[in-house]
Amino acid sequence: MVKRKQILVIGNNTPGCTPEHEKVAYDVGQEIAKSGSVLITGGLGGIMSASSHGAKDANGLTLGIIPQDDPKFANEYCDIVIPSGMGYTRDFLNALSADGVIIVGGGSGTLSEVCAAYMSKKPMVAIRGFDSAISPYIDGYVDHRKNVKIIGADTAKESVEKILELIS
Repeated sequence: MVKRKQILVIGNNTPGCTPEHEKVAYDVGQEIAKSGSVLITGGLGGIMSASSHGAKDANGLTLGIIPQDDPKFANEYCDIVIPSGMGYTRDFLNALSADGVIIVGGGSGTLSEVCAAYMSKKPMVAIRGFDSAISPYIDGYVDHRKNVKIIGADTAKESVEKILELIS
């Protein structure tokens, strides 16, 4: 049996997640499911819920690693819930659980996950066109170490194609 690829999707939580963010995240989730990969999220609202919803609608497997210690906080589209009880520290668990990361917008929490993935040299693809904390790093690096370039993509389909290419 071949291990399935694990793709983390990160971005705006609620509030801050616009209908445009949700549409792209939903489509990313669908594309991840169609690829046969496992979708990992932080298990809560906004981008996490929208991408999980898309993956579920495409018969995919979804995993939510939530910051709370009670699984009831997870969104309804999580097949598997890991209640970490770690608060924001769970961002590192999310990043380390993934083979690659897709970024849809985001603020400081998303930036924290990006930094965790960057330090671990995880491949990352970011959707262009959203004003976010990640925007300055798309098609570039987080710092002088140049651990991993954050590759830009214009569509959900392109983001999944690129991340699969990077993690193959």
